[in-house]
Amino acid sequence: MTAHGEVLASLQGVHKRYGAVRALDGVDLELRAGQVLALLGPNGAGKTTAISLLLGLLRADAGQVQLFGHDPQQLAARRGIGVMLQSAALPETLNVGELIQLSASYFPAPRGLADVAALAGIEDLLKRRYGKLSGGQQRRVQFALAVCGRPRLLFLDEPTVGLDLPARQQLWATVRALVAEGTAVVLTTHYLEEAERLADRVCVLLRGRIVSDGSVDALRARVIHRSIRCVSTLDVAVVAAWPGVMQISRDGDYLQLRSDRVESVVRQLLQADPALSGLEVQPAGLGEAFTDLTLSDAAQTQREAA
Repeated sequence: MTAHGEVLASLQGVHKRYGAVRALDGVDLELRAGQVLALLGPNGAGKTTAISLLLGLLRADAGQVQLFGHDPQQLAARRGIGVMLQSAALPETLNVGELIQLSASYFPAPRGLADVAALAGIEDLLKRRYGKLSGGQQRRVQFALAVCGRPRLLFLDEPTVGLDLPARQQLWATVRALVAEGTAVVLTTHYLEEAERLADRVCVLLRGRIVSDGSVDALRARVIHRSIRCVSTLDVAVVAAWPGVMQISRDGDYLQLRSDRVESVVRQLLQADPALSGLEVQPAGLGEAFTDLTLSDAAQTQREAA
């Protein structure tokens, strides 16, 4: 069994260009056993390039890429990974059980068919042709194919697109169980709630560089504003003019504010409305933190271009 925390794959000082486009610019990244890494970034940030290098689909222009201590293009290394991409071209005439058995045959010690089906929640689909399944059912089958070889490192690219809430929650539970066994997971997703629920680490790529790498809490802590919610009869226009109030709206009896001077705004709220109740102060969510980070980078890019 892989020891938790062991480095399974890495990028060290990696550069990659496509003509004049700099996709990765000196990226250092380690993937560790028993850890979910959410790799986030806007389109064109370098996420796909980084993953393609780790999968052995691309070669770096400079720097070192390792997968289980080997070149990612070596077969022995690639047998230790499982991959679920956004789209997959699979034989539509095979039934689901046949697809799993075919994929499992490429690995030295695959999971049994019943085990794989239970992990992916597809026991009722094994006899059905893949091409006759709904989009959500096909996604669950693709997840089954990704885990059938007992991967030490699992790449999940937008894994819950097309899944309903129960299927999404089951996939999350399975990922947590695999991680508890020591599997490393790399997650790319536009559902930031998903990253917030699953990830131990969040790595943000912008313009080919890693601009943040740490826990979800560490990323949220970089955002200076917080949300304030309370029951109050205060006029929205009056409160909007206070120093430190960045945004305000009313939802029935509730005022909802965003502020970068929370303590002073809360004191002013209590002074202005002695009958105020239901006061809540909440830190920024992952979505807000990610948005702030990308907006800050965009502003820096404009300043550099000026």
